[in-house]
Amino acid sequence: MTRLVIVSNRVSPPTGDGQANQGGLAVALSSALRVTNGIWFGWSGNETEKFTGQVHFSRNEGVTTATIDLEPQDVEEYYNGFANRTLWPLFHDRTDLAEYERTFAGGYARVNQRFAETLVPLITPDDVLWIHDYHLIPLGSELRKQGVKNRTGFFLHTPWPVARLLTSLPSHQEFVESLFAYDLLGFQCQTWLDSFLYYVQDQFPHAEVKDNVIRIGDRTVQVIACPIGIDATEFIESATSAEADESRHAILRSLEGRTLIMGVDRLDYSKGLEQRFHGYSRLLQDHPEFQEKVTFLQIAPPSREEVGSYQDIRRELDALSGHINGEFATAHWVPLRYVNRGYDRIALSGMYRAARAALVTPLRDGMNLVAKEFVAAQDPEDPGVLILSRFAGAAEQLKDALLVNPFSPEELADALQQALRMPVEERKTRWRALMDSVETEDVHWWLRRFLDLLNDNGADRLVPPPPSNDVEPANNTDKSVQPAASS
Repeated sequence: MTRLVIVSNRVSPPTGDGQANQGGLAVALSSALRVTNGIWFGWSGNETEKFTGQVHFSRNEGVTTATIDLEPQDVEEYYNGFANRTLWPLFHDRTDLAEYERTFAGGYARVNQRFAETLVPLITPDDVLWIHDYHLIPLGSELRKQGVKNRTGFFLHTPWPVARLLTSLPSHQEFVESLFAYDLLGFQCQTWLDSFLYYVQDQFPHAEVKDNVIRIGDRTVQVIACPIGIDATEFIESATSAEADESRHAILRSLEGRTLIMGVDRLDYSKGLEQRFHGYSRLLQDHPEFQEKVTFLQIAPPSREEVGSYQDIRRELDALSGHINGEFATAHWVPLRYVNRGYDRIALSGMYRAARAALVTPLRDGMNLVAKEFVAAQDPEDPGVLILSRFAGAAEQLKDALLVNPFSPEELADALQQALRMPVEERKTRWRALMDSVETEDVHWWLRRFLDLLNDNGADRLVPPPPSNDVEPANNTDKSVQPAASS
């Protein structure tokens, strides 16, 4: 039987807590690994004084993981450096924040080589390899240098930058050429795939690109747009569970009859939080009838706190949230709740279900699963409204959301006003179309589509279809808001 070997920067094995604290991607990948008796390989997250290449094996709930420790220099140059201070800003159109240092690039190349050398002894001839994300772009090429001939795929979870920005990366041609070592490349949406193909045709004139196949030298690479989804059935179950209902009631009690607007994001400059706060402020300024009638809850747990640009965005948001509350708050109402901590998925699903509108407005995002989770959590008889950035990969699928330009505070304020006043029948119509997409192209669809193409033996499917499990969502409190008369 074909075995699946997954490689990612960090490994997320089953936690034994009923998956409450696992993301949908980790759950889906774990399922595929169980079916194939596969291995999940990556960095342990731990540091060791000197790199030894020792592999730490573990097995939990039927999933085998194999992890390695890295040296402090590896972590600083490969992870904090090239991955987070060079590629992440570059891939999110922030070349002003990208740091191009040779030591970063050297550490990135070194760690990818170490991954390859450590992984090769674990690979058998029949394995199918699936490598994930921008941390490990050269890994396929390093494996080929080690003599690995297995079918190997790569999936990019972030956007792919436009060519004129990518060319700011030193040795960008060599960097992209390493992707030709893979048999299958997956991108979150057609926009990112088109950007990649444009770069290839512009920078590699001898490459033949036709019908989503690249032929260059002796290599043939298939490319696809394959948007990742959530486990919609599981998320509906979470949103209608007793624990989620308790979370929903708790947030509703705290609102004291006010209407909830919600945002959930990592604290990251790509998420458009500063612009979002300005849009909410504009709503309160231009439409004072909503003052004391709505509350905006922004959950933004910190990330990458050792990187200077992340420290900057936190200071900016602390100041901006204080300014908004100082300008609009009353003795009985705080307009903006800005929370720098995380919540588990079940608690969040209850909050989503309580929200009248969600602001999912990144400046650039590979996909954005918060948008899909919000849709899946809704009560079909009284759904909330999704306000979604045009620059998120999810916008290509979720066309019935209110699509906005997150750089425009006026457009954000207009969308909020529209969402807060939207009649229930229009909300239901929009939600049903969104939910059809979320349910049809879920994480299991994504998994099967990519792996069926990667595994060229059609008779030996790596992942079978998931079992059907229809759930009837519960009915909940009406979320309509009646603005007070303008003062």
